[in-house]
Amino acid sequence: MQVSAEAIEPSVANPLYLWLICLVAALGGLLFGYDWVVIGGAKLFYETYFSVHDPVMSGWLMSSALVGCMAGAMPAGWLADRFGRRPTLMLAAVLFVACAIGTALANDVTVFAIFRILGGIGIGLASGLSPLYIAEVSPARNRGLFVAINQLTIVVGVLLAQLVNMWIARSVPAGLSAQALMHSWNVQEGWRWMFASEGVPAALFLALVLAIPESPRWLSKVGRDEAAQSVLERIGGATYAREILAAIHHNSRTEHEATPLRALLAKKVRPVIVIGIVLAVFQQWCGINVIFNYAQDIFASAGFDINDTLKSIVATGSVNLVFTLLALRLVDSWGRRKLMLLGAGALTLIYLLIGCTYAMHIQGMPVLILVLAAIAVYATTLAPVTWVLLSEIFPEHIRAQAVALCVLALWIACFVLTYSFPWLNAHLGPAGSFWFYGVICAAGFIFTLLRVPETSGVSLEALESRLSGEHV
Repeated sequence: MQVSAEAIEPSVANPLYLWLICLVAALGGLLFGYDWVVIGGAKLFYETYFSVHDPVMSGWLMSSALVGCMAGAMPAGWLADRFGRRPTLMLAAVLFVACAIGTALANDVTVFAIFRILGGIGIGLASGLSPLYIAEVSPARNRGLFVAINQLTIVVGVLLAQLVNMWIARSVPAGLSAQALMHSWNVQEGWRWMFASEGVPAALFLALVLAIPESPRWLSKVGRDEAAQSVLERIGGATYAREILAAIHHNSRTEHEATPLRALLAKKVRPVIVIGIVLAVFQQWCGINVIFNYAQDIFASAGFDINDTLKSIVATGSVNLVFTLLALRLVDSWGRRKLMLLGAGALTLIYLLIGCTYAMHIQGMPVLILVLAAIAVYATTLAPVTWVLLSEIFPEHIRAQAVALCVLALWIACFVLTYSFPWLNAHLGPAGSFWFYGVICAAGFIFTLLRVPETSGVSLEALESRLSGEHV
């Protein structure tokens, strides 16, 4: 898709300021990643402490945060439109702090699940609003880079949680009996410190979010043009501020008055809503989050012991970080659509090979290499690009509500994925499970090829005009 020169916004006049506010907002992504993955390294230990032997209960404790994610995603758009992007991010930070403290002090599975749900509400709020805020303050030519930074902080949060888990956990001797494991420090105390450690970045996020400005596009939307112009001038200068405000006003005048629900159901935006929901669901059902959440089970089935598994989990996080850094270089230069196609196609092939290793009873290093390859592909393509697309394809008057709807669909899909994996793995086996996810990736490739447009380098206001009606 060709990008007209007039659709590209001018260069950033104050890049340091833009970097700072985007990095602070992206801390919501770091907490998202940290809270999401910290449970993976603690799973064996808290399940031993709580005497969890039922696969259904195991799946519930792993996926309970997803109930909160859905509960947080549902009102996120309304809260962001009613009170602003920044106050809603502050609420998410408070919930992360509460989750860290409450989960660490839990003495039964019910209390544990309740605080995991509270943390999930924080994830549901931050997962949509952090990239939304970043997209609304970023100029078009750099928007992919800055929104992808949110994915980078998610990955940093994932790796940080994995490293902290490995640092806290003490070495488990091979062949340790169940009774000895029960009385080990990891089971009695260690897992609590793993969850408590989340409180440090959560408190930092809460303090720093007070220093960032409100989204200029939200300020203009609620009639605070003077404040919006002030923020835009700090980002791109006076000329930039005038041009963006003029484009915002033009688009707002051309929109019909409608309630958020009616606006989401409007015929001209319905195709874009469908694209957003499918992309959100596909990012989860491509299967990578199963590797992160059930890393211990996957590596154990490949012949790794507990200590090797913890090291392998850190290896997955390290690869995730390195290739997310690569994505920052590619998301604007290569374009969103090409990266999505590359990711879906490559994962289809890798899952086919992983399934074959399990079917042929090949264990150890080949499985680890293929898993790391899958994570590398995901980190470079589907992980960051999906969030970039969701933050930029919707018209301004429904953007917060539409992103919230897609994030809700994402977390529903993630809940079903996480909750169903133990059952799926038991009935299809590891080989069948990965082949199943391979089929889904192939379907995602076809959908992207047929329906997903290129959005790189186009202003949000120009995208709104381009993606309405028959131009989708």
